[in-house]
Amino acid sequence: MVSKSLFNFLEDLKQNNQKDWFESNKKQFQEEEKALKNFFNSITAGLNEFDEIEKTKIFRIYKDVRFSKDKTPYKTHRGANWMRAGAHRRGSYYLHLEPGNTFLACGFFEPNPQDLLRFRREFEMDDTHIRKIFSHPDFKKEFNGFDKSNQVKTAPKGFDKDHKAIDLIKNKSFYVIHYFSDKEALDADFSKEVIRLFKLTLPFLDYMTEVVTTDLNGVSIL
Repeated sequence: MVSKSLFNFLEDLKQNNQKDWFESNKKQFQEEEKALKNFFNSITAGLNEFDEIEKTKIFRIYKDVRFSKDKTPYKTHRGANWMRAGAHRRGSYYLHLEPGNTFLACGFFEPNPQDLLRFRREFEMDDTHIRKIFSHPDFKKEFNGFDKSNQVKTAPKGFDKDHKAIDLIKNKSFYVIHYFSDKEALDADFSKEVIRLFKLTLPFLDYMTEVVTTDLNGVSIL
């Protein structure tokens, strides 16, 4: 499970985001990281019960501040990403742990230009299947369609701003997101809930994979 001590550490780090403080509390950080790695590994095991994971990436707490206006040296959250295995399994799972802002996300974050255009052309041609997935009662209860925080303002070049699927086409990323309260994130069954929600997204991931691995005629490009 995610420990309360981890959240306490992250809250303290937020108030003392400097190298001296971090170094003096590094022993606790290392203990928290060991427990966190075990937690993330349990998520990997759960995912592999219904999907196939190629790689689990636990993001470092150290920030790259070279191109950032915020020069504080450490992230005040912990996160991991799980990449699906093989060209016929696209997309990924992500979990973000942060006091007051814990969430999971699944899908395609900032896809390459070729994949981005393919998704948009698919929704331009036919948006019925993705809307059917999003409207399924179990899915709709936990997710609210694509996250809309990463969109163009009106319409991408070459697309009609009045198209009936413009709400989908405007996206620059294609992922769904679910937020947790701190109480939920610290619950003993949190890992089970994360796995349950990840599993709910499998039809979405599989459909989006089918889109990006076929042409507009539905012919495989693999």
